[in-house]
Amino acid sequence: MPASKSLPALVLSASLLAAGVMSATAAAAADGAKVFNLQCRTCHAAKSSVAGPSLNGVAGRRIAGLSDFAYSSALKSKGGSWTDAALDAYLAAPAKFAPGGRMFNAVAAPGDRAAVIAYLKTLK
Repeated sequence: MPASKSLPALVLSASLLAAGVMSATAAAAADGAKVFNLQCRTCHAAKSSVAGPSLNGVAGRRIAGLSDFAYSSALKSKGGSWTDAALDAYLAAPAKFAPGGRMFNAVAAPGDRAAVIAYLKTLK
């Protein structure tokens, strides 16, 4: 097939692939919202603080980075940012990630953690 005829097919394929990835991401975020509402909402609100800090904009934010929340010294001493890996480690075992921290509720299932992280990334 001449290059001029294969370019539209390539563009169409790339568009369909991107749409599938976006659909999968949206589905994961929707699943994450459900897990969040079951396991996290008691202490955390998406946009305002309840007992834990606001999670609005948490993905990529500096760990213990909100000036208007009194973080534990354990979390303050962590350094770094809330990357996917850091969020996953914290959600999997908060006491192991930041010994002496106040968060106690873990998200045990890896798929649930991935979904919660996808949801957290939607909170701007």
